[in-house]
Amino acid sequence: MRKNVHAMALRDAEPRDIPAILALYNLAVRETTAAWTSQEETLDERITWFENRRNGGWPVIVAVDKDDQVIGFASYGPFRPREGYRKTVEHTVYVDPGFQGQGIGVKLLECLIDAARDQDVHVIVGVVDGDNTASIALHKKLGFEISGRLPEAGTKFGRWLDLVFLSKVITPDMVSPPM
Repeated sequence: MRKNVHAMALRDAEPRDIPAILALYNLAVRETTAAWTSQEETLDERITWFENRRNGGWPVIVAVDKDDQVIGFASYGPFRPREGYRKTVEHTVYVDPGFQGQGIGVKLLECLIDAARDQDVHVIVGVVDGDNTASIALHKKLGFEISGRLPEAGTKFGRWLDLVFLSKVITPDMVSPPM
């Protein structure tokens, strides 16, 4: 059932939001191909994820309704662990299915792009199931380009899934830092 959000706000996530973030993530694990795993996370695992993001200086943003209930979240972190990738991040955006199609994902991703620019990130990457046309359209709307497609790179629900990389250079004039 789709719900209308009349008043939505974005804010930094707080520890009290972790159970709601976990619920959204685990819903996606159970019902979608947004997360290529069948293993739901525990509360302790999501707390560790949250603490690692915060301790690393990475944003965790929540979208909340007028009653301050979490209806979406977004974050980014390191793209790959090697130092040559230190100016590139990979993001994630999840929106409660009852609130999808109302621009919440756009607002969350715009917020991440702004945060990345403020942190002197050069490239932000999204990694999406190739059949997730809504997510691909969202990224394209915000200036992301399809940078690559890995056919049948994963599997879930008994079928092969294509992996699509979408990227956006957000600081095009940045000088490459030395190694």
